[in-house]
Amino acid sequence: METFASLMESLNNFVWGPPMMILLLGVGFFLTVGLRFISLTKIGYGFRQLFKKRTGAEEGDVSPFAALMTALSSTVGTGNIAGVAAAIAIGGPGAVFWMWVTAILGTATKFGEGVLAVRYREIDANGNRVGGPMYYIKNGLGPKWLWLAGAFACFGIIGSLSTGNAVQANSIADALQSAYNFDPRIVAVVLSVLVAGVVFGGIKRIGAVASKLVPFMAVLYIVAALVVIAANIGQVPTAFGLIFKGAFGLQGAGTGITIGLMMLAMQKGVARGLFSNEAGQGSAPIAHAAAQNNDPVNQGIIAMLGTIIDTLIICTITALVILTSGVMTADCLASPAILEMLESGSTPAGCEIGVPLTASAFEATLAGFGEHIVTICLCIFAFTTIIGWSYYGERCTAFIFKEKSIPVFRAFWILAVFASTFALSFETGEDNMVVATFWLIADSLTGLMAAPNLIALILLSPVVFKLAKEYFDKEKIANDGLIDQDDM
Repeated sequence: METFASLMESLNNFVWGPPMMILLLGVGFFLTVGLRFISLTKIGYGFRQLFKKRTGAEEGDVSPFAALMTALSSTVGTGNIAGVAAAIAIGGPGAVFWMWVTAILGTATKFGEGVLAVRYREIDANGNRVGGPMYYIKNGLGPKWLWLAGAFACFGIIGSLSTGNAVQANSIADALQSAYNFDPRIVAVVLSVLVAGVVFGGIKRIGAVASKLVPFMAVLYIVAALVVIAANIGQVPTAFGLIFKGAFGLQGAGTGITIGLMMLAMQKGVARGLFSNEAGQGSAPIAHAAAQNNDPVNQGIIAMLGTIIDTLIICTITALVILTSGVMTADCLASPAILEMLESGSTPAGCEIGVPLTASAFEATLAGFGEHIVTICLCIFAFTTIIGWSYYGERCTAFIFKEKSIPVFRAFWILAVFASTFALSFETGEDNMVVATFWLIADSLTGLMAAPNLIALILLSPVVFKLAKEYFDKEKIANDGLIDQDDM
C-alpha cells in the first residue's frame, strides 16, 4: 500500500504541479478580464434568468434549471463534505482561500464552458442535443484538433468511473457502515437498484430527479451547518484568520513564511476547488448542452451559478463548521512538522481526514444529531453525483464508440457502483493513508480531464467574448426601451 500511495503522490504532484495551477488560474483570470468581469457583476442577473419563464419553443431536452441541477448534482457531492475536510487536514486551513480563488475565477470559466456547450452542440442519432468539450473542440477548432477531443473523452470515461462513481459509492458504503453498521453488500444491492432506476431513464430522468433532490439536500445541509456556525460564532474571526494566514504560509508571529506549506495549501485548495465545482474540468458543459435554451450566452450565465452555489457557499460553510467547532487541534493544523509527516505518507495520530472530520465537527455542536445529519447529506450528495456523472461518462463513451455503446456503458456503470460500495472499503489501521491515496487518484484524474478543456477554452475564447458582447449590447438596447424584451 505504501508503494502505491507513493506512486499516486508522485502522479498527483506532476498533474497538479505549477503548470496546471498556472493554466487553471490563468485561464480563469484571462476569461474574467476578457469578459469585462461580467461573470462577477451579472450573478444577480443569472439567478433571474434561471427562474425566467420560457416560451416553450427552445430546443433541448431539459429545462435550463434542470440542466443546472444536473450539473450541481455532480458537483455538490463528497467534495463538499469529505473533500473540504481532506483539503484542510492535508493542506491546512489556507487551502480554503485557494478554493475561493479557484471559484471566483471559475465563474468565468464556467460561463465560457456553458456558452461553447450550446454554441457547438449537436443532435445525436437518438434525436438528443449533446455537447461538451469534445464537441466544441471538434466543431469549433476543426478536424486537426480531433485528437484533443478524443483525449478529453478518454479521460472523461476514466474520470467518471473514479471521481463520479467509485469515490461516491465507496463514500456512501463507508458512511453507512461507520454510522449504522450497515453491511456494504446490502448497501451495494440497494444503491445499484436506485442508480439503475434513474440512469436507464437518460438525461430527462436524471434532470427530473436532480431538480428535486439537489435543492432539498442543499437547504438541509446549509441550515444544519449555519446552526453549528451560529453556536460557535465567536470562533468565526479566528477561523478566517487561520484561512488567510495558512494561504500564504504564515505561521505564528515571528516565524515567517513557510513556502512548502503555502504551496501545499495552494495545491490542495486549487485541486479541491476544481474537484468540488468542476470549473475548467469540462464535465458541467455536457449537462448544459442538453438545456432547452437557444441562446449560448444565456445558458452560460446560468452555468456559472454552479460555482457560486457549490464552492463559495456550500464548501465555505463546511470549512467554517470544521474550523469553528474546535475538533482540529493545533497538532492537526499545518505546520513544518506536519508537512514533514505528510511528505512521508503519514498523518499525526488522532487527526481525522475526510468524512470523519466533518462528522466530528457537526457532532461537537449538535450532539446526538450531527453525525446523522452528515451521513444523510453525504449519502444524498453522493447519490446525485453518481447519477449526474453517469451522463458525463455516457456522453464521452458515445463520442468515441457512438450511441450503440450507451446501454453497455450504463450496465457497466451499475456494476461499478455495486463493486465500489465494498471493494474499496477500508477497515484496517491504515484508514488515513487509504483515504488520502484515494483522493490523490481522484485529484489526478480531474487534472487530466481539465487540460484538454482549458486549452480549448483559450483557443475558442474569441468566440465567447464576441457572443457575450453581442448579447449584452442587445440587452442594453432592450433596457433603453429601443426593442421589445420579448424579441430577445
